[in-house]
Amino acid sequence: MIIDYKQIDEQTLEGFKGGNGILHTRNHVDEKNKIMMSRLAPGANIGYHSHDVNSEIIFCISGHGHFKYDETEEPFATGDVHYCPMGHSHAMYNDGNDDLVYFAIVAEHH
Repeated sequence: MIIDYKQIDEQTLEGFKGGNGILHTRNHVDEKNKIMMSRLAPGANIGYHSHDVNSEIIFCISGHGHFKYDETEEPFATGDVHYCPMGHSHAMYNDGNDDLVYFAIVAEHH
């Protein structure tokens, strides 16, 4: 199965997961996974949230920022992969002057 993000309408979300600023995202969702191609605007963040019944893998395509992962802060830049296993929490921050572009998969474990 090929997911063609050019065929999926882009959503513009403000304050995603209680964060600040704008997130642009194109999502393929089924009962087992959410597969996302997204752009986090400069200075924006995705709010701190927990993964109680799922996990998330995020690959940075371009840009840079950082994650608050549980009680630590971790830098995130082009080519990096961030993993938030089930039972952990995180927030994403765009520290750059350009969009932070990333591909993410949220896998459901229930």
